[in-house]
Amino acid sequence: MTVSILALETSSSLCGVALLTQADEAVRVHALEHDATAEHAERLLPMVDRLLAQQGIGRGQLSAVAFGQGPGGFTGLRVACGVAQGMAFALGIPVIPVPSLLAVAARDPAPVRPGLLHVLVQDARMDEVYLAAYRVVEGGQEPGWEPVQAPILLGAGQVGRWLEHAAMDLRLPQQDGPVIRVLGDALLAYPQLSRDLAGEAWLEIGEPLRPDGPAVARLALQAWHAGQAIAPDLAAPLYVRDKVAYTTLERLNGAGGNPRAPEIQAFLETMRVEHLDEVAAIEQQVQSFPWSRGNFADGLHAGYGAWVARQAGRTVGFCMVMFAPDVAHVLVIAVAPDGQRQGIGTLLLQRCENEARLRGLPAMVLEVRPSNEKALAFYKKKGFELLAMRKDYYPAAQGRREDACVMQKALAAAQAGENP
Repeated sequence: MTVSILALETSSSLCGVALLTQADEAVRVHALEHDATAEHAERLLPMVDRLLAQQGIGRGQLSAVAFGQGPGGFTGLRVACGVAQGMAFALGIPVIPVPSLLAVAARDPAPVRPGLLHVLVQDARMDEVYLAAYRVVEGGQEPGWEPVQAPILLGAGQVGRWLEHAAMDLRLPQQDGPVIRVLGDALLAYPQLSRDLAGEAWLEIGEPLRPDGPAVARLALQAWHAGQAIAPDLAAPLYVRDKVAYTTLERLNGAGGNPRAPEIQAFLETMRVEHLDEVAAIEQQVQSFPWSRGNFADGLHAGYGAWVARQAGRTVGFCMVMFAPDVAHVLVIAVAPDGQRQGIGTLLLQRCENEARLRGLPAMVLEVRPSNEKALAFYKKKGFELLAMRKDYYPAAQGRREDACVMQKALAAAQAGENP
């Protein structure tokens, strides 16, 4: 089988188009680039046509269209996504969104080092950066990437403190030499950033790279073989500046500039036995009829998926999920009272969803008490729908029982496949 993937990347001033073909394990990538602002919309499709003509490939021979999803310039992201969707709809093929910051990590020329945390910092203008972090995961024919920090918006001056907290909360491996590598074009846009970070033994400065078409194409090929291509109508840019301005009331209260992520982030790591005391303590704080420490230990022993959220050196939330052959069942998810309303619950739920998708599962289910109105509203906002009611499922006060709302979220089916 020959796989042909067209990749589009316009998240920065670089307008890039790449064509990747794989036949009999041989992979070839050809690309065209143009570096200029405000020209992506007029240049992208002519570059696509020129590249396909140069390689003697018709549009009908394409297996999928990939695009740099962002974050990045608002107009550029819409151009790449819109062109990818339009071509995919017309050709009846899937699309493959690729995080643009991940494409920067994939371009790193340094040797792959398992355990090293790649932190990407891209210029977001206005003295701000887009930041994301990934780890290399060994296994399979090529190393994969594990997301550690989803893209966020930070002030350029916040990056140093973010890195300090990351080094503390992620329990990075004790080894000789750096455990964090920083790269991205923000290093060039804000030279003071490199100067502020220099001299830390646990950190090294990489190159001021930007995402490009070949990197998007190679990551798209991995996603293709993993069954992660999606239907065109499900494709969307990854905007970090969803909220582009503060409200009048927020400004009157002193807010200015653009809404940014807090300096102290929560990071996820796999739940281990040493986390169980903190996990059980949080469970006692937030549940009327909590799981015991032994229940969590049993879950780990059974091989359930389990993660904790760490922030400022302590555990602030956790989740545990059972991956059945046909569904992912979220067994328990909780956030400490002083960590709520900070996006930690969303972070944990997203990890459950991502792990379910990686296993090819079509849906996630969970139970919640009808009396827990806050939780019901949260899950509905995240795309869960009421599936059924289970009578007398939960213990309640005074020896009574309470029903359970069974909620389900359908996960988008992967659509990777062969052309006729």
